[in-house]
Amino acid sequence: MKSILLIGLGRFGKHIAKELNLLGHQVMAIEEDETRLDEAMPYVTSGQIGDSTNPAFLASLGIPDFDVCIVTISGDFQASLETAYLLKDMGAKMVVSRAEQDGQAKFLLRNGADEVVYPEKELAKWVAIRFSSDHILDYIALDDDHAIFEVDLPESWNGKTVGQIDIRKKYGINILGVKREGKLQLTITPDTRFESTDTILVLGDYKSLRKCFHI
Repeated sequence: MKSILLIGLGRFGKHIAKELNLLGHQVMAIEEDETRLDEAMPYVTSGQIGDSTNPAFLASLGIPDFDVCIVTISGDFQASLETAYLLKDMGAKMVVSRAEQDGQAKFLLRNGADEVVYPEKELAKWVAIRFSSDHILDYIALDDDHAIFEVDLPESWNGKTVGQIDIRKKYGINILGVKREGKLQLTITPDTRFESTDTILVLGDYKSLRKCFHI
């Protein structure tokens, strides 16, 4: 269990609060809008109304005591930037900031943020990849070049083994698991044999994945 400071309770911030609650973490939420704070209170340990760009207010929270500080402010980049800077200046262990445009990340990382997330950009990419290909069921981006895809088994692979396919040698792609009848099998050997209804989890760079699975 971690102690987390969550600053900003718009739609994105509220969803984070819900997920952190499900994971059992202790969350203090900060929001200027009293209505938003009230709506999020069932999902957080405690909450305060306040301005995160106010040094005195932030200092009163005991910033070094939190394991992670998450800044989800939207529509006011200056406030987000000032908040990230103040958090790090006050001894925050980890600052995660939301960016809404590519150019914002550079300034956030230079001024206090340890990590930057792009919820809209990442969701847009997921939707584009997921729904523009008939056989891609899900994907997780690992960085700008690599991802994990869950894909339908190519028809030509039915009845063959991992060793016979050998996509690691051909494409540099690793098979991480096979999902069969809703159950995920993570112990994969060269003798693992595919069935027509299988879906598979594969890891590789985007270029190789697109070439191998005709994405």
